[in-house]
Amino acid sequence: MAEVSAQAEEAVVSSQPQPLASDVVIVGCGVAGLYAALNLPRGLRVTMICKEDLESCDSMLAQGGICVMRDHDDYDSWFDDTMRAGHGECRASSVDAMIWSSRDVVSDLVCLGVEFDRSPDGGYDYTREGAHSRPRILHHADVTGKEITTKLLAQARLLSNVEIREHVCMDDLVVEDGACAGIVAHDARGGHLELRARDVILATGGVGGLYERSTNFPCLTGDGCRVAAAHGVTLDHMDYVQIHPTSLYSEKPGRAFLISESCRGEGAVLLNAAGERFCDELSPRDVVSRAISDQMEREGSRYVRLSFERVPKGVIRGHFAHIWRRCLEEGYDICCEPIPVVPAQHYLMGGIHVGDNSETSLPHLYAAGETSCNGVHGANRLASNSLLESLVFSRLAARDIVRERHAA
Repeated sequence: MAEVSAQAEEAVVSSQPQPLASDVVIVGCGVAGLYAALNLPRGLRVTMICKEDLESCDSMLAQGGICVMRDHDDYDSWFDDTMRAGHGECRASSVDAMIWSSRDVVSDLVCLGVEFDRSPDGGYDYTREGAHSRPRILHHADVTGKEITTKLLAQARLLSNVEIREHVCMDDLVVEDGACAGIVAHDARGGHLELRARDVILATGGVGGLYERSTNFPCLTGDGCRVAAAHGVTLDHMDYVQIHPTSLYSEKPGRAFLISESCRGEGAVLLNAAGERFCDELSPRDVVSRAISDQMEREGSRYVRLSFERVPKGVIRGHFAHIWRRCLEEGYDICCEPIPVVPAQHYLMGGIHVGDNSETSLPHLYAAGETSCNGVHGANRLASNSLLESLVFSRLAARDIVRERHAA
């Protein structure tokens, strides 16, 4: 009888979360999480977790590119473009920090191995997207997010102080004495983990998995916002959800395939059922999405069409090679015919409220990337600001963690 009781007690103990100590826990392995890890001192022990495999983060899906201030004369127009697209609701200090940090961050990415497309003279090949007053977007063909994410991941894997755990899902925060002290999670086998740390960075992405039609991976279900809210952490503008104008129309279930806005920046145009243009394709995303929805309602159609007739075939097969090949798989050759497109959920502009250094309202808890709301995007995100914003503000989180440790 005593033996049975001992076994039962052992079973109860083994089912409890087992504490594992780190200096910093980062939840999410997209560009925000990876860049934060790379900017932390090598003397800190860092544990990173991702809900699925490392390929299933939305940073991998970013097609268009990353904005950068081309010169000092570009500051005012980029600031104004961002504010205008965000309907005047952007936080000015955050937009300012993002723009002024852009060249330094891009230079750092290049040092870390990221390759951006070049023009024949060897300079950067800048492109333009909707609501931008001039070309200021760097790209790696139409897979810029994958290029940046894979290169950051390769560098993070070289760090002996960083441990990356796949298929580990955060369930809750550990909060003690009014401050964050780690997270509780479970792995693919159902085992419970308690990851203790002095500081936690949430970089869990958006909410697309909660929508019927989204360009996001289904695993993105707002986990960071959910657990933060459960502990009274301030959230902002959770209703500010961006709909991207152009995803490839399909009746197949699963994630919607994005047709990058840079296609329209290079000359692709939207057509109605009669083959006529019906809007300014380079208006902000919410304006174009609304125009498409209105056109579909007038026609009683399930999609409109995107024509690449004005885009040189060399640009299609080079800059847009990934989109071209994917459309071929679906039975469309964008070199020869328009493709059916429809709006889809794409991005969360709201999220966990953070200050200028990505700190939340809970001490020792930070948030960066799409799960955070630093005010850069306002009520509507300007195209290709997201990768840069994630990098700038995750680095600020890492720097604040170091600064606070030295001050303690």
